[in-house]
Amino acid sequence: MSKNILIKPILTEKMTKMGEKLNKFGFVVDKSANKIQIREAVEEMYGVTVESVNTYVMPGKNRRRFTRSGILTGRTKVVKKAIVSLAEGETIDFFEDV
Repeated sequence: MSKNILIKPILTEKMTKMGEKLNKFGFVVDKSANKIQIREAVEEMYGVTVESVNTYVMPGKNRRRFTRSGILTGRTKVVKKAIVSLAEGETIDFFEDV
């Protein structure tokens, strides 16, 4: 692979419950990656069989901070996320090396 498709896993309470109950896992992925590339990257990195991939783009939000020197305005980054459904009986353990 010429570039890194999977940036990091999403480790929130909601995604942990989805992993336990529905066998679905979330990843932050490269904005230009498509579903086929995401499927291949997950299968190669974790050695599992992927059934389906759902993606969505989280738009950036406007943020404003009030500081002593005045009001600072900015914008958060645009992030693409993927929810990966695994085959029956397979799982990903993100904490196996800890």
